[in-house]
Amino acid sequence: MSSGERYQIASDVNETYILGAGDKVRVTVFNEPNLSGEFAVGSDGTISLPLVGDLVAQGKTTKLVADEFAAKLADGYILKPSVAMEVSVYRPFFILGEVEKPGQYPYANGMTALNAIATAGGYTPRAKRTVVFIRKFGEAAETEYELTSSLRILPGDTIRLGERYF
Repeated sequence: MSSGERYQIASDVNETYILGAGDKVRVTVFNEPNLSGEFAVGSDGTISLPLVGDLVAQGKTTKLVADEFAAKLADGYILKPSVAMEVSVYRPFFILGEVEKPGQYPYANGMTALNAIATAGGYTPRAKRTVVFIRKFGEAAETEYELTSSLRILPGDTIRLGERYF
């Protein structure tokens, strides 16, 4: 059974959040409303931004992508651009196993495993209520966690509730 960072309360997911396919970001270029807007990370991991085209966002933080966008804008388009970027819509999480309504659901900042189970309609009568299996976005294997009120879920996670045996 794993322990660690999933049981700690995070102050802000945006500070360490790694972008991936399915995320949407809000980009603001100071004094340039035509370059600002909401953009989606495509399935290839890129964001298509005005003037500069596609930038690789997969595996990077919003700060790093915003800095790259500013550098490209500074290269012949805008003198000293100021770019801010934040995640406006996180990629969804998935829940399966012994819940009433398994499926894909939108992620909410600060979500816990208990919140995710409630979103999926709650436990079935056969659900094991002490452990949960989580496969992190981009990983092949799932990890077993003790189901507590402080167990955090991250965008893109796949959550599985097992069946208890009588």
